[in-house]
Amino acid sequence: MKLDDATFRRLRRLAPVLDDVLNAGEVEHADQAVDLASLAQSCSQLFDAYHDQHPGEIAQARLDALESQ
Repeated sequence: MKLDDATFRRLRRLAPVLDDVLNAGEVEHADQAVDLASLAQSCSQLFDAYHDQHPGEIAQARLDALESQ
């Protein structure tokens, strides 16, 4: 699934926030928390769009994840 330009730019803008949090091992600032919420919302929207296009693949990926636990 190809990302539209706006989504791609939004994810590129938010990616460093996730990197900062992962490197620090903590959320250090309120703006990081807000950006993480925005990143989560964008990821959820992408998942929903992908799921709508490929429901069988999502179902199989979920089964595979359960089996690997």
